[in-house]
Amino acid sequence: MAPLGADLRLLENGPVTLYHRHAVLDDTVATLAGLGYLIHRLDARAWGTRDAFAAAVKEELDFPDYFGGNLDAFNDCMRDVAAYAYGADRAAAGTAFVVTGYDAFAAADARAAQVVLDILADNARIGLLHGHRMICLVQPDDPDLRFDPVGATPVGWNRTESRH
Repeated sequence: MAPLGADLRLLENGPVTLYHRHAVLDDTVATLAGLGYLIHRLDARAWGTRDAFAAAVKEELDFPDYFGGNLDAFNDCMRDVAAYAYGADRAAAGTAFVVTGYDAFAAADARAAQVVLDILADNARIGLLHGHRMICLVQPDDPDLRFDPVGATPVGWNRTESRH
């Protein structure tokens, strides 16, 4: 059996992975870019409200003007991203969402921060039905930040910084 590629190793424990150290995150992003992934970068430090979150993702992922700006609308639009309607490229190997400073958003709105990760995980699974690999790399500045399982899968640390 051939060894899994770096992207599939990321996905084997779920589509959402935590990174504390920027260097480890940068290495992973460089690997995914080298594999041909479309990389979307978002800085959650500026998301003091759900409206700020919505504005940032709308711009980065090129959501349509009718995007409602709430979490249900985010879920609907991410389903479209999973199906390549926008925010994705069929010619790419997959799509990676790189979110830095996520603990700031979690501190401002813990429920929304958890739901956003759950939506990303659920839609990553939907993406696979379309042949679309979607990976979410989440970088908190707080190494002790934890989340409940998303998409029925625990949110774990990357292999380099794993805390067993």
